[in-house]
Amino acid sequence: MLDDRAKILLKALVERYIADGQPVGSRTLSRASGLELSAATIRNVMADLEELGLIVSPHTSAGRVPTARGYRMFVDTMLTARSLTLPDLDAQAREPLLPDQPQRVIANAAQMLSSLSQFVGVVTAPRKPSVFRHIEFLRLGDKRVLVILVAPDGDVQNRVIFTAHDFTQSQLIEASNILNSHYSGLSIEEMRERLKLEVDQLRGEMAVLMQQAVQAGSDVLAESTDQLVVSGERNLLTVEDFSNDLGSLRRMFDLFEQKTQLMRLLDGSSRAEGVQIYIGGESQFVPFEELSVVSAPYEINGHVVGTLGVIGPTRMAYDRMIEIVDITSRMVTNALSQK
Repeated sequence: MLDDRAKILLKALVERYIADGQPVGSRTLSRASGLELSAATIRNVMADLEELGLIVSPHTSAGRVPTARGYRMFVDTMLTARSLTLPDLDAQAREPLLPDQPQRVIANAAQMLSSLSQFVGVVTAPRKPSVFRHIEFLRLGDKRVLVILVAPDGDVQNRVIFTAHDFTQSQLIEASNILNSHYSGLSIEEMRERLKLEVDQLRGEMAVLMQQAVQAGSDVLAESTDQLVVSGERNLLTVEDFSNDLGSLRRMFDLFEQKTQLMRLLDGSSRAEGVQIYIGGESQFVPFEELSVVSAPYEINGHVVGTLGVIGPTRMAYDRMIEIVDITSRMVTNALSQK
């Protein structure tokens, strides 16, 4: 536990380092904190903070910088989020996200996060419900069939399947009528299990067609849950903290390219309420000490369907990032929830 004096000095040190990017010495800290303390007293407190692992002295500098643990204490107990006024937001953020196409909303949100933060914006696409409302088959010829799946929210997904039997269009209509009459409202997995039980009641070719349709629906869902939109990776090239470390930059770009770790991190934060902050090095999902992630879930009609956030250096203005992420989350929620 820190006493009030130590908390004030740690808060002043973190804020000064975020603003300037330079190790903070006792003289600078005395002015920034507003405390009337001798240089010796400040040095003693800094030594205590360093012993607790909250700050560290880089190289031979007399100043100190925050550690991941120091940032965490600052974020959890000392940070005061501020409301951004309209002049603080550029024109892009003031334009509403139009709900005409969910994919466009997601892409615009990622770009907006990147533009406002000057770091990297990431958004996971809305998870598709595993329930279908309507299904249709369209004969394309040459044993090819177009499967049209309509979700409860009206979203339409298409998939071409290849069949062993060359169905007529009337047979395809019969198959779609059976599925729509007996399986509408069920999840893909429930459909799969029922078809296994009822396969003997259907003609062989028809059962195979329906099973292929279920597999096509499952494939569409798998693809949609893996979608991650990333915008502004090149912004990291201009971040002073990274500009002289090509090795770190290369590892970060690999992270954005593979996306698997980011998907796991964002999926985890979608189960939490409000804005979450992950500071580099303290999470298995953000293994780079140089990076931090500020994220928040977004909803469609009251149901959490995805996550968005900002990825940048640990030396970021967390109060501003929190407000940017929170505003964007609410804008995406409003856009996608409009009828």
